[in-house]
Amino acid sequence: MVVTKRNILLNPGPSTTTDTVKYSQVVPDICPREKEFGGLMKGLREDLVKVVHGDLQEYTAVLFCGSGTINMDVCINSLLPADKKILIINNGAYSSRGVKICEYYGLPHINLNFPVDQLPDLKVVEGTLKENSDIALVYTTHNETGTGILNPIREIGALAHKYGAVFVVDTTSTYAMRPINVYDDNIDFCMASAQKGLQAFTGLSYVVGKRSIIEDSKKYPKRSYYCNLYMQYDFFERTGEMHFTPPVQTIYATLQALKEYWAEGEDAKWARHTRVYNAINDGLNELGFKQVIKPEWRAGLVASAIYPDDENWSFERVHDYCYERGFTIYPGKISTTNTFRLCALGAIDEKDVKDFFVVFKEALEKCDVAVPVKYK
Repeated sequence: MVVTKRNILLNPGPSTTTDTVKYSQVVPDICPREKEFGGLMKGLREDLVKVVHGDLQEYTAVLFCGSGTINMDVCINSLLPADKKILIINNGAYSSRGVKICEYYGLPHINLNFPVDQLPDLKVVEGTLKENSDIALVYTTHNETGTGILNPIREIGALAHKYGAVFVVDTTSTYAMRPINVYDDNIDFCMASAQKGLQAFTGLSYVVGKRSIIEDSKKYPKRSYYCNLYMQYDFFERTGEMHFTPPVQTIYATLQALKEYWAEGEDAKWARHTRVYNAINDGLNELGFKQVIKPEWRAGLVASAIYPDDENWSFERVHDYCYERGFTIYPGKISTTNTFRLCALGAIDEKDVKDFFVVFKEALEKCDVAVPVKYK
């Protein structure tokens, strides 16, 4: 096997991959309608449910070809009954994307807005559910990747169920990293993409959810052809195949990534991500950077650092210096505050982060940015 140049991606996905995952895509060509390939997808779907500790009789995984946003589209448009509305608990860029999907489909919804640096107020959430008996779907994001805040999904899910609603969580940036248990966390549906926590590649996304609710959704209004959850689920159940052409090589990579996930183990993998995240925080603190989110509210995967008040600071120049040396940093996603992000995703460990901060400090010095950085 050829060894590929290793880049350290500190962006929020796609993430750094192992060479074994990269080269698992080099396989004999196969038509995805062959039974052999269908058998691979069956095992993949089962493993995806097991990652979040779901019972295979009660939960299933439905695969789609696309980025993580396709899962949001699928769940929002497919799981809303006629004459009902969606409650979106919105404190960031990705829950805001859920609002945009509702707007594009013309779906009745409540956009329950909270500041991006604050947790949702559970009393306000419950009050909204109590006052709107026609809410059938509650939607939020687990880790708002734009800031790194961790939303209280267990408590939100309990409220959704108390008032008879289905609970859908965008776990794109937590699945296979932070331990998730669909029962303990009151999750009816969650979602992710292969290039995030599983450390595979872009092109394969999946929804993990309750079979009974998917089957009930057969009679809901059909709002999309390609992005209909029941239609894709039903085709899998009847044929073992995706309704439309699957991303074949990405599926092979994801199967290898899952082997490596099970070999490392849920707890050990989360411990590694935590080591990486702690090293990121230590490095930022040493250089004097402030972050957007309070330490006790952080998801442990994304650090959102505020630009220093220094006329010599240039994200682009710092980024380019680091990129040329094999390290990728990422701009922020907050409209009111200039930030950049460092993320603890991918096949990296503490040493990689320490190596990065050597280069990052050099970049600041090359740009004549004062260290420690200054704020007014």
